[in-house]
Amino acid sequence: MIKKELLDILACPKCKGPVSLTEKQDGLICSQCSLIYPIRDDIPIMLIDEARPLKRNGTSTESS
Repeated sequence: MIKKELLDILACPKCKGPVSLTEKQDGLICSQCSLIYPIRDDIPIMLIDEARPLKRNGTSTESS
């Protein structure tokens, strides 16, 4: 699980906007870019190439 202190300093690498945890806490959402950055083994993968598009209902458009 991502600590709040880490979440507070993380930013979207694309737009530099804030990110928030997904409901399942398996990714970080940038609502400005509509991208989800995955979290693997409690490590956020903050690479634009690894991000998935965000659907309107707040979930990824791709299955993991």
